[in-house]
Amino acid sequence: MGAFMKEQKHLSLRIDEEMLRKFRYVCEYEGRLANRQLLIYIRTAIAEFEKEHGQIEPEQEKH
Repeated sequence: MGAFMKEQKHLSLRIDEEMLRKFRYVCEYEGRLANRQLLIYIRTAIAEFEKEHGQIEPEQEKH
């Protein structure tokens, strides 16, 4: 496992069955795995937020 994989975190998501079915349909249409599609949506949401509100600074290490 490379350093990239060690930095990734797991996120659990509760979603109703119909929404999940539709999301999987979108993923298949886009030719992406669900995880990749979610990452795209998350990156887009962050970029739009930062465009309107300014860059989100990483938290400083807590000692």
